[in-house]
Order: sequence, then C-alpha cells, then structure tokens
Amino acid sequence: MNRIGAILSVLMLTFGASAQELNCQVTIINDPSLEVTSVEQEIFKQLEETVYDIMNTRKWTNDNFEVEERINCQLQFQINSIPAPNSFSGFLQVQSSRPGFNSSYNTVLFNYQDDDLAFTYSRGAVLNFSENQFRDNLTSILAFYAYYIIGMDYDSFSKDGGTKYFQKAQEVVTLAQTSSAPGWKSNQSGKRNRYWLVDNVLHELFSPLRTCNFEYHRKGIDKLYESKEEGRANIYSALNRLVKVVSTRPNSLNLLNFIQAKTNELKSLYEDAEVKDKTKIVNLLKRLDPANSSKYQEILG
Repeated sequence: MNRIGAILSVLMLTFGASAQELNCQVTIINDPSLEVTSVEQEIFKQLEETVYDIMNTRKWTNDNFEVEERINCQLQFQINSIPAPNSFSGFLQVQSSRPGFNSSYNTVLFNYQDDDLAFTYSRGAVLNFSENQFRDNLTSILAFYAYYIIGMDYDSFSKDGGTKYFQKAQEVVTLAQTSSAPGWKSNQSGKRNRYWLVDNVLHELFSPLRTCNFEYHRKGIDKLYESKEEGRANIYSALNRLVKVVSTRPNSLNLLNFIQAKTNELKSLYEDAEVKDKTKIVNLLKRLDPANSSKYQEILG
C-alpha cells in the first residue's frame, strides 16, 4: 500500500482542489553579531519567499494530495557569515511531522541540523530544480530535503514506502558531488552530512530502522486513540528493532537522529505509565543511545 492509500485509511477527507506535497514554513535568521546591510536584509526577505515558493509549489511526486494531506515541515536558515557578496554560510534546521490518527497531536518524523549550509543567492534569482543536472547548491539542498522529508513520511505510513524518494534524494547527492560545495561527499563532516543521511537509510543494515519508523507510527502513534497501553507496547517493540542496528552501526547518524527526535514525545507518552513500563523503555533507550542516558532517565520522573 502506498502512502496515499495508507493515509486514506487514517484521515477523513474533504472535497477540494488537489495540492502539492509539502506545507513548508521557511524562516531566515542571522547571527546577532553579524553586521547585515539593508541590501542583505532585502536579499534575506526575497530568499525566504523564493525558498517557500519552490518547496510548496513544485510537484515532488506523481501522487495527488488534498490540502489537509500535505506534509508539515519547517526550514530555518541560520546565516552565520557572509564571506563574499551574495555568498552565505551557516546551518539549516530541518523538521517534519505528521498527525496521529484521530488526534490533533503531531509527531516529529525528522529533526536535523545541517551544519554544511553554504550557498550563493542574489536579488531576483530564480531557483529551478532539474532532476538531471546540478544547477546551484541551494536548489540541490532544498530538493534533497524535499525528497528526504517525503521519504520519511511515506515510510511512516507503509513499510519501505519512501524508497523511491530516498533514491531521488541520493540522485541529488550524486549530481551535487560534481561541485565543491560541502555536505555531499562521504569524506566530509565526519559521516554527518547529506551523503550519509541517505546512504544509510538505503543500506540494508538500516532496514530495521525503516521498519521501526513504520511500526512506531502506524502501530504505535496511530493506535494511541484506541488504546494507549497497546500503542505504547507497539512503540516499545518498534524501538526494540533498533538493537540490531546498534550492534552493527553504533552511534550512527540516522539511528541517533530518530531516537533523539522522539525523546520529548516518549517522556510525555510515558508520563502516566506504570513504573515497570517506564523502566523498560528507559533501559532500552539507554542501550540504544548510552551517551544521552541522563535525558532518558528523566522519563522515570
């Protein structure tokens, strides 16, 4: 079952015009110590609008989405330096979420800080993405995260449902490697960049993580409205699949990114759980991410 088929089974549809896939909010901020001219402020304003347009108006898939089915996501650009006119660097915070079934609650699917943000942009510039060529670094970064966000969303509704979009993200990486821009190559950023994000997610060793993504959300989060205890039990079972990943790829980027994105959610979810269930989930999380044991200890409250 594809993502649309799955979402139809958990969301009430309303009539209306079909929409693009993403409902992306965009903000551009700069380091307070950075001296920004009025011209650069105007560029930031146009950049925000341009990024918003390409993320929200381009069709990234061949599927039809209703307005209420769009994937909620946010891009926050932090500009820390302007090394040359129309040249910017800093980091990009990317987050996406989806609603739980029969609930106003939104669960975080992806929350990642990309420290390899470097691009050029001038007033009046248009961003045009081409699947077959590298045009500029900013456009490629945006396309990469559009596909990655969609892949994570589809995976949460059907097992391995996002494969096609992760493959498209990987194609963006391959084309971008012809440039000198950071974040696209295996030997950059200590295995914490776009190359490794998508390479890992498509590697067979990480298949338990993708199964976890599906079961955590469809059998866990989407089950909470019906039975909180059953939903929690299924979430534990889903997370337990990650033990296999830890045994082969401990401290891997994708594993830690998934677990840490769920920390606050799990703390809230287990707030009224029995002590034995709290202890069980805390012990599992410590095993998966021992470096952050103190954070998971807070679940015991």
